[in-house]
Amino acid sequence: MQRENLSQDMFAPPESPPVRWRIAPHVVDYPQAVETMEREAAAIAAGTADELVWLVEHPPLYTAGTSADAADLVMPDRFPVFATGRGGEYTYHGPGQRVVYVMLDLKRRRQDVRAFVAALESVIISTLDQMNVKGERREDRVGVWVRRPEKPSLPDGSMAEDKIAAIGIRLRRWVSFHGFSLNVDPDLDHFGGIVPCGIRSYGVTSLVDLGLPVMMPDVDIRLRDAFETVFGPTRNDAP
Repeated sequence: MQRENLSQDMFAPPESPPVRWRIAPHVVDYPQAVETMEREAAAIAAGTADELVWLVEHPPLYTAGTSADAADLVMPDRFPVFATGRGGEYTYHGPGQRVVYVMLDLKRRRQDVRAFVAALESVIISTLDQMNVKGERREDRVGVWVRRPEKPSLPDGSMAEDKIAAIGIRLRRWVSFHGFSLNVDPDLDHFGGIVPCGIRSYGVTSLVDLGLPVMMPDVDIRLRDAFETVFGPTRNDAP
């Protein structure tokens, strides 16, 4: 079954409290982010905390997922590199990129990893759609992609495509953490230190690169609207 048909029924039961929605006011170091996610996910699994979505920006860094190939780290000394337990390969994080850490209890929702990934893709695609950008899924590669007809065709004659959002998750006791990143206005040159997600044939883009001079708070509003459509109500949570 295609992923777009899997992202149904991700709402929690009606009696569940709204998901906490938290936006970090400052750049967050990666080790601090991991520590916070670990703590929050454990509390959610124990039933002592409500689910959480945490929006952050990081200083420039690379992360290596569980499938990362060392050959894809092209410039190992360019930025700090962090091994992480999420799925996927190498990714870049840095200023101008919205990183969305999603800590949801899938036991309350749907215990289906593929459906959860499809639901995250739906959030990203809906967010982009609100800004008149057509994001698309690809069955052979996770993430969200944008067609670039103005660029030269690929060697096989197909249209050039760039990745605008990456997804990498981890589950523990059916509580998710890590999440996805959406390129708003990062320095795209920084992606040159890795082979993003191990895919060599395609490029990377951002909203600003596509000609949309949007600000991060504007993107956050659209992300929240899209999230609530897919996963249900949220409430503000203090940083």
